[in-house]
Amino acid sequence: MPHARRSQPQASEDTASSLAILEGRLGYRLEPALLVRALTHRSYAYENGGLPTNERLEFLGDSVLGLVVTDTLYRRHPDLAEGQLAKLRAAVVQARALAEVARGLDLGAFVRLGRGEEGTGGRNKASILADTLEAVIGAVYLDQGLDAADELVHRLFDPVIERSSNLGAGLDWKTSLQELSAAEGLGVPEYVITESGPDHEKTFTAAARVGGETYGTGTGRSKKEAEQQAAETAWRAIRSAIDGRDGTATAGGAPVA
Repeated sequence: MPHARRSQPQASEDTASSLAILEGRLGYRLEPALLVRALTHRSYAYENGGLPTNERLEFLGDSVLGLVVTDTLYRRHPDLAEGQLAKLRAAVVQARALAEVARGLDLGAFVRLGRGEEGTGGRNKASILADTLEAVIGAVYLDQGLDAADELVHRLFDPVIERSSNLGAGLDWKTSLQELSAAEGLGVPEYVITESGPDHEKTFTAAARVGGETYGTGTGRSKKEAEQQAAETAWRAIRSAIDGRDGTATAGGAPVA
């Protein structure tokens, strides 16, 4: 029995220390029980007697995120039509973009998962990371108010908004690469996929080829994620080559000092 009494405070101290690390990355101190709930995946809740899950907070955070992103896009792009704004917002708040932001916080290390999800690589799953990030945003909103949630979303998502604004009409990198390669007469992009790692934690690598030439590669936890990264790298490489060519043409072929 004495061992049980000693282990309980240690577990509590470990949890508090872990939460403090995450709060440092978020920039806000939150009510502990609220933050713990935001990190509680349903798999953990069900395995531990039906604890509250983070799903209600996720629902709330999704709306807060959507509001802040929509307001930002509306103000930054006064000339864009409603349909274009909607596509741009969708590109910013899609699960893959949210998971990328969550990985930047190493959020997966703090999620409370059930044994099943833990064993199948749940800490790296884009869907779990995206949902947890939304729940954390919801928790910040409840505990600190809209101004704090607005500041957090801007700090985490402004780089995503900036990148998405450069995507073009398709608002995803594969579509944008296809549009660019078609405009330049380079042919239709193709993706060569390789995979590595155990079944529960596979890593996919994609090479984006256009006209038989590889312009970019990318890696991810899914084929789609790897292809999007490869397409982004390829798009930037081709765009850079076009800009360099156009710059030379504008200069009349004169050497640049």
